[in-house]
Amino acid sequence: MKTFTSMEEAFQWWLTNIYPSLPAEVKKGKLTYAWRDFTYNRGISHARMKEILSEFGDIEVLTLIKYSPK
Repeated sequence: MKTFTSMEEAFQWWLTNIYPSLPAEVKKGKLTYAWRDFTYNRGISHARMKEILSEFGDIEVLTLIKYSPK
């Protein structure tokens, strides 16, 4: 299990380590558009990144908020 500090970091890891090994027929369509949008900073939502990551493995997103009143 790998852990990341942000959705962007997890998606970048996936693009670097998993995406290149996928067969060409799988890379068509939404995966190509997601790769292009992320790589060229065209904008990709966390929901879209999470959807793609969940197709290739289990993903659990935890949010931690700490508040200290003054």
